[in-house]
Amino acid sequence: MTPLSRTLLGAFVLAAAVDLGSLLAGADAGHLAAKPLLMPLLAAYAATRGAPKPLLAALLFGWGGDVLLLLDAEWAFLAGMGSFALGHLCYLRLFGTRRTSPALGALYALALAGTLTALWPGLPADLRIPVAGYSLLLTAMAYRSSSSGVLAGTGGALFLLSDTLIATGIADLPQLPAPDFWVMLTYIAAQYLLTAGTLQAMYGERRTTS
Repeated sequence: MTPLSRTLLGAFVLAAAVDLGSLLAGADAGHLAAKPLLMPLLAAYAATRGAPKPLLAALLFGWGGDVLLLLDAEWAFLAGMGSFALGHLCYLRLFGTRRTSPALGALYALALAGTLTALWPGLPADLRIPVAGYSLLLTAMAYRSSSSGVLAGTGGALFLLSDTLIATGIADLPQLPAPDFWVMLTYIAAQYLLTAGTLQAMYGERRTTS
């Protein structure tokens, strides 16, 4: 890892700490300042490590979603969800056609069905179809992420958990204490693990073929 890579990764970790600490302390200004820095820093770190373009695009679409979800408006929520959906498509392209476990796919399908069943009555009528479509895409990404190894697979699962926590809030289901903290903690960990897992798989393939 180059000095620049270490610096960018350290800056990402610092921004994550500021963001999560601000959420716990109720310091909105810190959250508003730190959250938009997270994905650009992670993408810049990944770029210095030679990351593939679909990963960089996924992280930058994640940045778009992050910024849009800071706005308190339904159009911004839908646009943010659309930006994240484009990111998931980039992840699906990244994961390609590597083999994954059918049993794991069945578990994800059951999780999707159970989650939508629980959410559906509490979701606003105009959000039900968009949320269902997004949930299907997100679940597919989480499932396919396992094809790139344990790190990426864990990242995909945490991304699904993070967005499920958001959806439970929209559907007025019971929430954990400090719900925004848990949403961001799982989201930050998800994006980092997806990045780290992709880089690990990429360098492993290079060693195998060299």
